[in-house]
Amino acid sequence: MFKNKILLITGGTGSFGNAILRKFLSTDIKEIRIFSRDELKQDNMRKKYNHNKLKFYLGDVRDVNSLDDAIKGVDFIFHAAALKQVPSCEFYPIQAVQTNIIGTENVLNVAIKHKVKNIVVLSTDKAVYPINAMGISKAMMEKVAVAKSRNLDDTGIVISCTRYGNVMASRGSVIPLFINQIRAGNDITITDPNMTRFMMSLDDAVDLVMFAFKNAKNGDIFVQKAPACTVELLANTLKNMLNKSEHKINIIGTRHGEKLYETLLTREEMVHAVDMDNYYKIPADNRNLNYSKFFEEGKVITEAYDYNSHNTKQLNEEELKNMLLNLTEIQNDLKEFGVVA
Repeated sequence: MFKNKILLITGGTGSFGNAILRKFLSTDIKEIRIFSRDELKQDNMRKKYNHNKLKFYLGDVRDVNSLDDAIKGVDFIFHAAALKQVPSCEFYPIQAVQTNIIGTENVLNVAIKHKVKNIVVLSTDKAVYPINAMGISKAMMEKVAVAKSRNLDDTGIVISCTRYGNVMASRGSVIPLFINQIRAGNDITITDPNMTRFMMSLDDAVDLVMFAFKNAKNGDIFVQKAPACTVELLANTLKNMLNKSEHKINIIGTRHGEKLYETLLTREEMVHAVDMDNYYKIPADNRNLNYSKFFEEGKVITEAYDYNSHNTKQLNEEELKNMLLNLTEIQNDLKEFGVVA
């Protein structure tokens, strides 16, 4: 499928881009293009992998011209470029609009112009019932992607989305924060002991994108079924794994823009969702612009329920520990702390 093809990853210097590289560099893919605006991270990645299949394009999804150069000749795109930090988007919401919404439209417009065959847009659980600027911008990003996907069936171009929760040990996630606090001898700060979050690995995120790539029709949104745990359980499990059970936990309260639990599918989406074993698929609403159909066609949602980190499978400490032990980052941390896994 990827033989002699060219793949572009926007925001490719991040955790997801590195995970995709580890999967694809040894395959028969012709070229992998990394598109991002951070020249230092690009240089670090260039030196780390030192591979002739890897090409770097400096630019910004806000700049159509830089995208045009990078996308020309590309077969597939994984669109991961985004502003993802909730606090920064709260302070600078228009920046989230510029990157997450307008930037995505730019990517899709240029991809359609150059007849890119398959584009997967990466979204987040924070786009569902959003209460913060990051989530709202990601929700609009999904709407843009679904809207762009309409009327493409005769072109051979497919646009789809993936939506997933917290990626364990990824850049900016809470696991490195907790470990750094333990390392520094500081209190572990948790917002609410009962707050739950979905738990998935970078490999899970890559698998979800690949599943979408192989199975999507235009406008589909894919969600991976994932377990969850409370932040209190996560903090205590990390303490026990690092032999720091006496380490103090300080409850600081929920921050602006945070939820008690995250949702991967709304109840309205669950009515239409297709169960695909380990995944849910949300087909696009492809009713045309005859507005009367929006008043005449629909489904009863009274008995429906959303899919969230409170009602999914809840991990116990042993299950969570086993998930954490599969992470290279955690294995390295255990060695640093002198713990034998």
